[in-house]
Amino acid sequence: MRTFDCEILVLGAGPAGLSAALAAARCGKSVIVLDDNPRPGGQIWRDGPQVSLPPRALRLRQAVAEQPGITLLNGARLIARPAPHSVVFETADTCGAIRWQRLILCCGARELSLPFPGWTLPGVTGAGGLQAQIKHGLPLNGERVVIAGSGPLLLAVASTVKRAGGNIVAIIEQAPVSALARFAAGLWRWPEKLLQLSELFPAYYRPASQVIHARGDAHLQSVTVRYGGKNQEIACDRLAIGYGLVPNLEPGLIFGCATENQAIRVDDSQRTSVEDIYAAGECTGFGGSELALAEGEIAGYIAADNPGKAEKALAARARWQRFARALHATFALPESLKDVITADTLLCRCEDVRCGDVQNAESWQAAKLASRCGMGACQGKTCATSARWLYGWPLPHPREPLSPARIDTLIHLAKPEA
Repeated sequence: MRTFDCEILVLGAGPAGLSAALAAARCGKSVIVLDDNPRPGGQIWRDGPQVSLPPRALRLRQAVAEQPGITLLNGARLIARPAPHSVVFETADTCGAIRWQRLILCCGARELSLPFPGWTLPGVTGAGGLQAQIKHGLPLNGERVVIAGSGPLLLAVASTVKRAGGNIVAIIEQAPVSALARFAAGLWRWPEKLLQLSELFPAYYRPASQVIHARGDAHLQSVTVRYGGKNQEIACDRLAIGYGLVPNLEPGLIFGCATENQAIRVDDSQRTSVEDIYAAGECTGFGGSELALAEGEIAGYIAADNPGKAEKALAARARWQRFARALHATFALPESLKDVITADTLLCRCEDVRCGDVQNAESWQAAKLASRCGMGACQGKTCATSARWLYGWPLPHPREPLSPARIDTLIHLAKPEA
C-alpha cells in the first residue's frame, strides 16, 4: 500500500471538486483529488468517445492539469476511513492511503429511480445511466426512446439521445403545467438557462404525466403512460427514468458530518459540522453545475485560509442558489407518484425483493434483515434511495468498507497505522 500526504484532499472530480482543487492549489496548497471515474468531470462532464465537452469544462480541466500542486487519482474508489485524517482507496490494480490536513467533500449525487410494474425489464435504465452509456459509445441507430421522470435532466438526456441517433417518442414529466409555466416565466433572471431551455425543449414534451407500466417479454416493447387522466400505450425500445438527484451522503456520514434536508449541512463558508471538513456541490443539495462551481471555489479558498479570494464566488453562489430554489419548487415530487406501486412491484432488482415484502418494515435495516433487500451487487445504492422516498425511513448510517474491496486492501486496512 502506497501512502500519500497532502494539505487538502478533495473527494470527487466533478465541477465542484475541480473548482475546489484549483482554488486551493492557487493558494499554494498541495492538493490530491480522489475520484472513481477514469477521467475528471463527474457525471455532468463525463468524457467518452461520443462526447463534446463544453468550453467551460475543457478550460477547467486544463487549468487543473497545469497546476503542479494538484495530483489527480482517477479510477480510485473510497473504501474506508481508518483514522480521523486519513482514507484508504482502491484502484483496479492496487490500493493506497492518503493522509490529509483538510478535506473537501464533493461527492455528487445519484439518481432517484421510483419503481413501477415492469421497471426491471431489459431496455429500462436510469436517465443519467443511459446518458453515460451513450457517452461511452453506445449507438442508438433509430431506436425509439421514452424519457420519463422529473426535472431538467430529462431534457439534457433527450439532447444526448438525439445526437446518438435515437428517436425520442415522448418525454414524460410529472410536474404540472402551472409549475412549469411559473418556472419558465422566471428564467429571465438566468438568461443562460433560458437559452439552454429554448435549445432543448422538444415538441413531444408531456407535463403532468407518469409512466405507470413497462411491458415486454424478453425486452421492453412499450410503456403505459397516464396523461390527462387517461392511459396511453406508447411503443418503444428504451425507457430512461429519473426523478431527480439525491445527494451522495455516505462519505460525509462516515466522517460524522451532520445532514439537513437529506444533504450534507454546510455553513456560509461551506464548512460542515466537523472541524477541517468542507463540502460543496450536489452532496450539499442539487442546484446545477454553476452552483457547484461556485461552492467548490468557496470551499477551496476557505480551506486554504484565503477567504478574501472567495468574494466573486460568493456572489455567484447567491445567484445560483435562487435558481436551485426555483428548481426544487417546480419539480417537487408529489405523493401520488406512489400510487402505481403494487405489492408485486420489485424494489430490489439484485435480490428480487418486492415492495410488498418490505412495506411494513420500520427501517432500512429491518428490511434488510427480513428480506436481503439491498444486499446484492449494488449494495443498496438504487433500492435504498428509492425506499427512503417511498416509506420515509430514516437515513441509515453507512458501514465500512464503503465499496466492495479486495482481500489485500482489507488486510492493509486491518493493520494499525504507524
